[in-house]
Amino acid sequence: MKRTPFRLGAAGAVTLLLAGCASTGTQSHEAPPPAASTAPPASPGADVTEFPPDPFPSTYAPPASRPTVIRHARIYTGDGGDIASGDVLMRDGKIVAIGKDVAAPPEASIVEAAGKFVTPGIIDVHSHLGVYPSPQVDALANGNELTNPDTAQVRAENSVWPQDEGFNTARAGGVTTLEILPGSGNLIGGLSVVVKNVPARTVQEMKFPGAPYGLKMACGENPKRVYGSRKQFPSTEMGNVAGYRQAWADAQDYDARWKAWEKERKGAPPKRDLRLETLAAVLAGRVRVQMHCYRCDEMATMLAVAREFHYHIAAFHHASEAYKVPDLLKAEGTCAAMWADWWGFKMEAWDGIPENIPMVDAGGACAMIHSDSEDGIQRLNQEVAKAWAAGRRAGLDISEASAIRWMTLNPARALGIDDRTGSLAPGKMADVVVWSADPFSVYAKAEKVFIDGTLAYDRTDPAYQPKSDFVLGTFEEGGAR
Repeated sequence: MKRTPFRLGAAGAVTLLLAGCASTGTQSHEAPPPAASTAPPASPGADVTEFPPDPFPSTYAPPASRPTVIRHARIYTGDGGDIASGDVLMRDGKIVAIGKDVAAPPEASIVEAAGKFVTPGIIDVHSHLGVYPSPQVDALANGNELTNPDTAQVRAENSVWPQDEGFNTARAGGVTTLEILPGSGNLIGGLSVVVKNVPARTVQEMKFPGAPYGLKMACGENPKRVYGSRKQFPSTEMGNVAGYRQAWADAQDYDARWKAWEKERKGAPPKRDLRLETLAAVLAGRVRVQMHCYRCDEMATMLAVAREFHYHIAAFHHASEAYKVPDLLKAEGTCAAMWADWWGFKMEAWDGIPENIPMVDAGGACAMIHSDSEDGIQRLNQEVAKAWAAGRRAGLDISEASAIRWMTLNPARALGIDDRTGSLAPGKMADVVVWSADPFSVYAKAEKVFIDGTLAYDRTDPAYQPKSDFVLGTFEEGGAR
């Protein structure tokens, strides 16, 4: 029996249209007008707060699915566990049991996986899918609001194009969750969004329920190049740092004014400022800082700025020199999201080395892979394998089961969702990949991808290989238009 895949077919769309038409009949279904209230009027600003509810809440809900048990697989649990021949039981969107000879209900679908490998779904903490989608044309390039060095008020989710075919190719590579970020042209680029990698009509239908927002920041060459080329501030590294510090100082002032008003609730509340509201939310611990930063000296400077203004940096992204400062990262509880072997493409990337990820891991800090690429996101298992192999050649004895963390549990930790996903444990989301072979092999392919227990991709079944609306019907079989 087939499960319900993540797609809205024509029948579903017609049903929705008919349901809408049915409400236009002659019978009235309107509720009677409410009785006049006798309660005293609410005090001015009773429902006003410094941090209003999310205006774009998640509407994601996984479809119902049959219980499923994966049998006899080599299982890397994502938290260092390694089960030589085990089973995974999924039900109601969650992992129910994992181990050997797991009992399954009689109605369960059985996936025989002897000789195959199972891991948690891959999580990519640095993606621009949807904001720089395929096809790469100017009309769809919406990732960098390059009009001011501080654009904390913008949201990547308002630029995401769900028809980006890159979501489908990433899913075929085992990616089940990703963080979509604004670009790195500004000191403060705006809010990121965490999504489940499911086919959808709107980004809200993809949003990971309850996942914290991230604030994209960037240090180093990019902001000073963008604005320096215009003879604007900042044009130097010292200008960059002054820009961050002034932004945080302004946010502290904004936050203090709101707190003073909320204490007394007299007079008009402070005027809402979306930019400062976002920064104040970081200071309040409601938003996680995700910071583009290559050099170790710049990372140290940014950690000092974070201490000055009492906020936390969740992760440095790219972090080509993180291997030089794992002690600083460990002390602050800050992760490093890195490439396997990108280096030298600009001056701040010059000192990148292939042992970066394993050296950060061996130094006791939180290390992980990231893509920053619509191509690399399709093969993150191979990128982890390259980094792991480089570490082994350098004498770092890290097991495959432990290195799996670099694409599963550690990214979940950086995003603040490690209590819900990132490892295979009872009660966690059933985001699971069945691999044809050892995922560290260049020959391994993701055969089946489950998201919340529902089969979202099957390499052997075209019914579970979704295509975006942009691609669907664009090309005939054989490549003809």
